[in-house]
Amino acid sequence: MKFRTSSVIMVVAALLGGLGLSSTAEATKSPIPGTPGRGGSHPISLSAQSVKDLAAWTRSRLALEKQRKAHTLVVRPAVPAAATKSAPSAPVKTASALAAPATVTQAQPAVFKQAAAAPAAASALVLYDNTGPYGQLGELYAMALSNLAGHFGTVSAKPVSSYTAGLVGQYTATFYIGSTYYGGSVPDAVPAAFYRDALTTSHPVTWIGDNIWNMANSVGVMQFEQHYGWDPTNSYFAPNGTVGDINQVAYKGQTLTRSIPAGQDGGVLHPALLSGPGYPQVNQLAQATDANSGTTSPWAIRSGNLTYVGEIPFAYVSESDRVVVMEDLLFDSLAPATAERHRAFVRLEDISPKSDPTQLRAMADYLSSQSITYGINVIPTYTDPKGVYNNGKPETVTLAQSPQVVSALKYMLQHGAVLMNHGDTHQYSNVNNPYTGVTGDDFEFFKAHVDTSNNVVYDGPPPEDSTLWAQSRVTAALAGFAAAGLPKPTLWTTPHYAASAADYRVFGQNYTARLERSLYFAGTLSGGTVDSSRYIGQFFPYWVKDVYGTTVLPENIGNYEPLPYNNHPARLPADLIASAKANLAVRDGVASFFYHPYYAVDPLKQTVDGIRALGYTFVGPTELGQ
Repeated sequence: MKFRTSSVIMVVAALLGGLGLSSTAEATKSPIPGTPGRGGSHPISLSAQSVKDLAAWTRSRLALEKQRKAHTLVVRPAVPAAATKSAPSAPVKTASALAAPATVTQAQPAVFKQAAAAPAAASALVLYDNTGPYGQLGELYAMALSNLAGHFGTVSAKPVSSYTAGLVGQYTATFYIGSTYYGGSVPDAVPAAFYRDALTTSHPVTWIGDNIWNMANSVGVMQFEQHYGWDPTNSYFAPNGTVGDINQVAYKGQTLTRSIPAGQDGGVLHPALLSGPGYPQVNQLAQATDANSGTTSPWAIRSGNLTYVGEIPFAYVSESDRVVVMEDLLFDSLAPATAERHRAFVRLEDISPKSDPTQLRAMADYLSSQSITYGINVIPTYTDPKGVYNNGKPETVTLAQSPQVVSALKYMLQHGAVLMNHGDTHQYSNVNNPYTGVTGDDFEFFKAHVDTSNNVVYDGPPPEDSTLWAQSRVTAALAGFAAAGLPKPTLWTTPHYAASAADYRVFGQNYTARLERSLYFAGTLSGGTVDSSRYIGQFFPYWVKDVYGTTVLPENIGNYEPLPYNNHPARLPADLIASAKANLAVRDGVASFFYHPYYAVDPLKQTVDGIRALGYTFVGPTELGQ
C-alpha cells in the first residue's frame, strides 16, 4: 500500500464533513529505477463529485446562516406532499412546534453486527439527514459515524425523517448528524417527536452540526436553556460575519489539527453559554482556537444527557486531526467504563517475490530484538507487464519462483511476523494505473490517473469489477501462497486501500479482518444503488465492524516517506511520533503504521523508540481486535 496520509479531506467523498474530502489518492512512484514501487499512506479521499457537493453545501449553508442571524430565516416543518401548499411558516427563534415527520418511504435501517471481541454490548442509533440538494452528504457522514460506533456493539442507521416517538429509549445512545441546514426552500425533516425525546430521555444523545436551534425552538427556547445551560438560537458558525480560521482543537491535553481549504469551511458553532441561577453547568469538552484572532471557543460541550459537537468532523482529516475528539467521545456514550490503554502496531509493506531477502532478514532481526510482533504484507505475484524496470522486457515472478524470498519470509514468521495478504499483483492489467503498471506501484482494484496538477485522482472501479472478479483475484493470491509452501494468511490489506463496496465484502468473506483504510460509497446505508462517484474514505484508531459487515483493524498513523510526492510532503519519524501523540487522546486507541523494508532500519528504530516513549505497547495484529 503506498499512500501517504495527509490532512486531505476524507469526507465529502468520504463523508463530506467527516473524513477527508479529497479528490486525490496518493500513490507513489518507485524511488529508484529498477526498484519495485513504494508508496505512502493514502489520505482518505473524497470523490471529486463529493468535493464539489461539499463546496456547494458550504456556500448554501453560510447563506442560510446569515439569514438565521438576521432573524429572517423561515423554517417550515416537512409535511406530506399533498399538504405542502397550506403548511404554516415559522420564523426562527419562535417557539412554534416543528411538526411531524415527512411521510416518505424509507429503506429499512442498516444494522451491523457486533464483533465477538466487542468491549461492551452497547447499541447505537445513528440518525442522519438525507433531504435537500446536498442530502447525499448525510449518508456519507452517517457511514463514518456508524463505522466508529461499530467498535462498541450493534448500530442502526436511518434517516432522521423516519424517526418515531420513543425510539431513543431503545438504544444505549443516539447520535444525530445535522448535515442539512433546514430553512428557506428546505423544510425541517426532523420530527417533533425526536426533538421532544432528545430533551426528555435519560439516555445519552450526541448532536453533531446543524439544526440544534430548531430543537430549541421546537421544545421552547427557555426550556432548552434551563435544561442545558446554553442558547442555540443565539449561537452561530460565523458570529462576526466570517467563519474565521479555526486550525486547532485542544482535547485531553493534546493539540489537534484542523486544516480546511478556503471555500470548504462551514465553520464551528460558537455556543452561547449561559450562567446564573437556574442554568446548569455546561462542561466544555474541547476548545477550538482561531488562527486569525487567537480567540478560543468550545468545540464540543455537554450538559445533562446532551453532547453537542460544533461541526461534522469527517472531512479534511489527517492523522492528528480533531476527528480524534469524536473517536474518543463515543466511549462516553457507549462504553464509559473503558480503561485507559494505548497500543501500537507496525507492519512491513509491499513485500513481493522481487524483494531483497537480506533486507527482509535485517528487519526481522531488529523487530525480534525488540520483542515486537509485526505484520508482513506480502504480494504473491510480481509483474512488470511493460518491462518498465526490466529494460523493456515483460517480467512476472511468483513466490514459488523466488525460493530465497520465501526462505526469508519463513525466517520472519519464526521471528515474530504475522503473514498478511496484500492483493494478488498490486497492479491492474498492462496499463499505468496510475504510474507504471508494475506491482507495488499501482492500484489493483480501482482505476486512477495523475492529473496535470500532479494529483492522483480516483476514477472508480474497473469495468470488469464484480464479486466474481474480486474473488478470482483473491483465489489466485491464496493459491500463490500455497504453491510457495507458506501458510494461508487470515488478514488482508487492499492495495492502495481502494476497492469497490462489492470487493470489500469479498475480502471480508475470505479473511478474518482487513487491516487498512477504506472507502465507503453512497447507497450503502440506504440499500439503493451504490454510487461509485460519491464516497468517503476513513481510517480508525481502533478495530471496527464497518457498514460492509467486515472487521477492520486500525491503520491511523501512516508511514515513513522520506521524499515528497504528488503534492504531499515527506513524512519522517518525527511526524509519525507526533501523530501517535495526538492519538493518545483516544482512551483505548492504537498507533498503527507501516514501513517499507527497502528503507534502512534506522528510521524504523527512531519511530518505534519515539512511540514507545509516549507510553504505547507494541502488539501483534490479532491483538488489535481485542
